[in-house]
Amino acid sequence: MALHAELHRHLGGSVVPRILWRYLEQNSSELISRFTEYSTFEEYYTGKRNTLDEYLELHTLVESVQIVETLPYFIYRLIRGAYIFENLAYLELRYTPYLRTPDTFNQSQRIEKMAEIVDIVGKASQISEYPVITSQILCMHSRLPYEVNKAIIDLAAQNKHYVCAVDIAGGDIYYRERLEEWISLYDYALSLGLNTTGHLYETSNGCYPELLPYLRRIGHGIQIPLLYPELLPDLAKHQQCLEVCPTTYIKTGTLQDISKLKTVFDLCFANGVDIAICTDNAGLHNMRLPFEYENLLTHNIINFQQLQACQDAAFRHAFAWPHGQGPASLLNGLLNPKL
Repeated sequence: MALHAELHRHLGGSVVPRILWRYLEQNSSELISRFTEYSTFEEYYTGKRNTLDEYLELHTLVESVQIVETLPYFIYRLIRGAYIFENLAYLELRYTPYLRTPDTFNQSQRIEKMAEIVDIVGKASQISEYPVITSQILCMHSRLPYEVNKAIIDLAAQNKHYVCAVDIAGGDIYYRERLEEWISLYDYALSLGLNTTGHLYETSNGCYPELLPYLRRIGHGIQIPLLYPELLPDLAKHQQCLEVCPTTYIKTGTLQDISKLKTVFDLCFANGVDIAICTDNAGLHNMRLPFEYENLLTHNIINFQQLQACQDAAFRHAFAWPHGQGPASLLNGLLNPKL
C-alpha cells in the first residue's frame, strides 16, 4: 500500500458534499433551502465555474459553518477520509483563521480569537485511530487589511508546533495593487523563521515575479511553464516546488483541457523543477488524491516513473514531515533491516 503526502488542501474546500449536506440539514437548513434534494446541491457544490473569483465564492459557504463549535466535527471526518480512502501519511491543511471567527466581532476581537481557532484545528487533527501527520498553513488573504495579515504571520510564528508555513490566498488578481505590502509581509515571515508558499502563477492574472524570491514553494505555478518557461532554471536552482492541483484548473475555467498540463510536467521535469501533485479542494471537486494521480496517468500527461518522482517530491518538500525520507524507504528499512 502506497502512502501519500498532500501539500495543498484547503480546510474550507475539503468538506465532501455529502457530509456538508448532512450538517446543513441538521443545523442550517436556511443555507440549503433552495435545493430540493441532495443531488441538486451536489451538482451546484461541485460544478464547474467560469472564473477563479466565481469559484472562490464557494468557500464562503463552508467558512460560515466552520466555527469554534463545529471545526472538530468537520476535521474528524476530513482526517478519517484522508486516512481510509487516500492513504495519506502526511497532510497540510491551509485556511484563513480570521474567516473562522464571528463576523459580529470587531477586527481586534477577531484577531484575538484566531489563536483559539489554530488551537482547535491543531488538537482536532490529532486522531489516534487515524494516524496522519498533520500541520497547518495559515493563509493571509488578498481582501483582508495589512493589520490582519500581519497578525496571521505573528500567530503562525507563535504556534510552530501546529503551523508549518504561511500562504496568501483570496484571488490573485487583487495582489497587484498591494504588491509592496505582500513583499514586506513575506519578508517579515521569513525573518521569523517561517516557511512560505503562495497562490501564484495559477492564472494569467497571478503572474508576479517580484514575489517568487520569497516563496519556498509555489501554490499552483502552472503559468510559469505555460507562459514564462525562462523562469524554470531559477526555480530549479532555488529548489522551489510547484503545488500542482490538476482538477482545480478545469473547475475554475483556467484550463479548458487537462491535456495542457502535459506541457507543465514535461518542462518542469526537463528543467529539474519538482512538482507535488495535490487536490486543493478535494470536497468541492469530489476528487481524492489517488484519482488525481490516475487522471494524469490515463490522459498520458505523466508516466508511472514521473508519478513516483512527484510523490517523492511531496515528502521531500513537506514542511513538517519529520523524517529524512518518504514512508516507502522507511518501510523498506523495517522489512529489510540488513540492507
